[in-house]
Amino acid sequence: MTHRAAPGVVAGCAGLVLAVGAMATDQAWMVAAAGVAALVAGLFTLGLADRLRRSQAEAAEATSVAERARAESDAMAARAAQFEAEARRREPAPVGPAAPSVDHTKVTDEETGLFNAAFFAVTLDKRVSAARRGLRPLTLALLEPITGLGGDDPAPRVDRDVAAVLVDTLRDSDIACRLEHDMVALILEDTPENGAVWTVERVRRRLAEQGDGISLRAGVACYPAHAFDAEQLLGSAQAALASARDWHQDRIEVALVPED
Repeated sequence: MTHRAAPGVVAGCAGLVLAVGAMATDQAWMVAAAGVAALVAGLFTLGLADRLRRSQAEAAEATSVAERARAESDAMAARAAQFEAEARRREPAPVGPAAPSVDHTKVTDEETGLFNAAFFAVTLDKRVSAARRGLRPLTLALLEPITGLGGDDPAPRVDRDVAAVLVDTLRDSDIACRLEHDMVALILEDTPENGAVWTVERVRRRLAEQGDGISLRAGVACYPAHAFDAEQLLGSAQAALASARDWHQDRIEVALVPED
């Protein structure tokens, strides 16, 4: 009970005592006093209810403002990552021994419509930094859709059908990128380990429902549970995927917690 409610409670109790006394002694003044006390208690109750409604409205407005600010921040981060990826493709080629080239001409993969490896390389670091600033969890899941996993010639498969399943299953705030060797990276914001595993499991079920014989192996790593920066997070997810590859069936592996 708060101090604001105390006067109303006291008035109500006084009214109850006076009413009982009036019934026992048949005193008219006690009846009148009980009525006044009841009126005072009612007024306090109405006042508290009004203040409660105002407080709830203010809290709802504050929550709405925070959600809008967060959505705007996420949108700005996505645009910044896209702009940086575009800027990187315009950088002059480094002088020195030939290195594996990455196509920076676009931020999306032509075949699937998903974001490409260049976008992923820029975005993961930014999203981990944003999660650190906002004290929010973030998960990286590396997916390897495979056909013929139980046969003699399994092969990875990432095409428009797989991409469509990802788009239909993931949230608007989630990011799906096609990487080399027909892998898919999912960046799941505000998602701890259990939520990420459930998301990947829903993707696996949707792929299985297509009836194309697509299996799914995946490695899941979370910030800050398994890593504290983007490089560690990627390494942890890759190690988890390597463990999943030891199974000749659908498998989702979660990264191990690093030793102190």
